[in-house]
Amino acid sequence: MSKNLPAILMLEDGTTFLGKAFGAIGKTFGEVCFNTGMTGYQEILTDPSYARQIVTMTAPHIGNYGINDEDVESNKIQASGFVIKEESTLPSNWRSQTSIGEYLRSENIVGIKDIDTRSLTIHLRNHGAMNGVVCSEDFNESVLKEELNNYPSMEGMDLAKIVSTKNEYIFSKKGAKKVAVLDFGVKKNILNIFQKLDCCVTVLPANTSAEKILDLNPDGVFLSNGPGDPAAVSYAIGTVKTLLGKKPIFGICLGHQILALSLNAKTFKLKFGHRGINHPVKNIDSNSVEITSQNHGFAVDSNSLPSNVIETHINLNDNTNAGIDCPEHSAFSVQYHPESSPGPHDSRYLFEKFIGLMDA
Repeated sequence: MSKNLPAILMLEDGTTFLGKAFGAIGKTFGEVCFNTGMTGYQEILTDPSYARQIVTMTAPHIGNYGINDEDVESNKIQASGFVIKEESTLPSNWRSQTSIGEYLRSENIVGIKDIDTRSLTIHLRNHGAMNGVVCSEDFNESVLKEELNNYPSMEGMDLAKIVSTKNEYIFSKKGAKKVAVLDFGVKKNILNIFQKLDCCVTVLPANTSAEKILDLNPDGVFLSNGPGDPAAVSYAIGTVKTLLGKKPIFGICLGHQILALSLNAKTFKLKFGHRGINHPVKNIDSNSVEITSQNHGFAVDSNSLPSNVIETHINLNDNTNAGIDCPEHSAFSVQYHPESSPGPHDSRYLFEKFIGLMDA
């Protein structure tokens, strides 16, 4: 058990937080970010978009309703570390199969608890997301600092190739429409929604060529979410460029950024990213507000959009781009998670829009 062992979280600017070990005993590095969701910790941990990131939960109690085998977004925990204020060791929910601490230990994920996550979150908001290390082994702060200085930045890092499936597979064999999914770190619930919408779903590695995709003769191509710097995924940007105008395209998060880059727009790194389940987004066409689930550290530069691309959605927290549409190529994308796992269902209509483009 790890509950009484001391642990440290050190940020690259030298800021340190002392707490207690949580999950596995050891040492882990990653970009430290925060998520404001009060629920959904299991989906967050297993979301491939969190690869190489140490996730801080701003809600004070984590683990209240336990862990189960159903609410996973991939086949393992993808986050490199986990930071919380207080661990719930006795979960209370009829679906619970184990506790959050046992879950982390079973997957060898290092975490820290009993720190002031409010102070950490404010620090990251003021100074930006930055690399950090969590250590619950015998630690020397000067050694950790040196190791942290050598850890690579998220900018320029292609993580899609790490989390993507290595082999093509069929998720759903039967359906009225054939969807080819380019997997940059796709969440399971996205695939579930396509299946429920009567789609035959084939999932492809991130580096699949345009020729291979077209050989499958899909009705549409989906560009998934995923981690890392979109500009570093140059092979996928080239693939999407070739596919433009040949098949309807729908992108989410990293897929949104890759579509924008293929249309000759630009992306940039946000100061501390958007991660939570209550982010307001304005739908420009309907002049309405959608409450959305988000998880991304990069964004599309609205000022770089070419004349044939329409901005469809805006993040109301900071007015950054949250959606685009290119009618001449039947391609659109959003900078949030309409599959809402976890989160509200305000944006599920986007999947229906994609089905409509495939019907056209």
